[in-house]
Amino acid sequence: MSAAAKVWFAPVRTTSKRSLVTRAGELLVSAGLGEVIAEGDLVAVKLHFGEQGNTGFVSPVFVREVVARVKDAGGKPFLTDANTLYRGQRFNAVDHIVCALRNGFSYATVEAPVVIADGLDGREACEVPIEGFKHFNTVKIGSAAVHSDAMVVVTHVKGHEATGFGGAIKNVGMGLGSRSAKQRMHADFTPAPDLDKCTACRRCEKWCPVDAITVDPVSKVAIDLATCYGCGECVAACPFGAIAIQWKTESAAIQEKIVEHVAGALSGKEDKVIYLSFVMSVTPDCDCWHFSDASIVQDIGVLASTDIVAIDQAAYDLVTGARGLDGTRGEGLAEGVDKFASVSGIDGRISMAYAESTGLGTRRYDLITLA
Repeated sequence: MSAAAKVWFAPVRTTSKRSLVTRAGELLVSAGLGEVIAEGDLVAVKLHFGEQGNTGFVSPVFVREVVARVKDAGGKPFLTDANTLYRGQRFNAVDHIVCALRNGFSYATVEAPVVIADGLDGREACEVPIEGFKHFNTVKIGSAAVHSDAMVVVTHVKGHEATGFGGAIKNVGMGLGSRSAKQRMHADFTPAPDLDKCTACRRCEKWCPVDAITVDPVSKVAIDLATCYGCGECVAACPFGAIAIQWKTESAAIQEKIVEHVAGALSGKEDKVIYLSFVMSVTPDCDCWHFSDASIVQDIGVLASTDIVAIDQAAYDLVTGARGLDGTRGEGLAEGVDKFASVSGIDGRISMAYAESTGLGTRRYDLITLA
């Protein structure tokens, strides 16, 4: 049995009248930021900028502290996330950066630039080989994340309608997967073109890595399904939605696929990644929505660790141990009741179990409190 990982914890409640912002920075230092970052490292600060209208994402006030601590350690930080599969405010790098700025993530407020991990249109991704997994042999990860020297993963802990739980594993795996990778995670993909929407622009034909697509002005798009291997690039390519996104999958499968993309995102960064998770504003849904529902439990605190599995397990346990708040979707859920499963109907711990079984971390942890 592997040794327990250390997870550092700063509760929201303070008896010392010290800022939670400062204490969050101290968590990073205690968890080993100085060992993770070397002088001159290009450091990806992975976070979720929040969809326009959403308020649950981690505040830029905390992110500015993360940036300052990275600089103190000798790193050169940049804020990053990959483009979304769905057609919202973060579908391409231009709109994504505008959304980030509107939500407060400007250089003036955070003192670090925004670099979208998979580029202008979601195509700037690296095919990363992984071994010993159930679903994939390679995964596509945003190139800015792959080419960074180190990462600080800043996570807003919340529920999720597809995975039950949104923690560091989902933040890294789904968050850093390219747009086509997100399609592969969400469904076993077989493209079905809508000829009424097709304009014969040929973008899908140009993007297809196996030449399975042909386009002409009369019959429009045609796909050779015998050649197609379901990479999802055509979904990412089409600007008109003529090749529809497919969402249908089993929760266990999507959680496992997310973990496999975590393996790709962390490949080559052994001992170069640290995690900071905010167990605050624990909304029942993902930050990709254009709204935020009420938190299902009271604000609990901030966690830090170098173990992605342990920090997720600790966050999950802290929310389970809290009482559901009246007037929210957590109402009536007592201490010790699994809040995430109760709200979503999904066991969000599958990702942690699979990640542990594949050697990405341990679910055993020692919680060390910094007042």
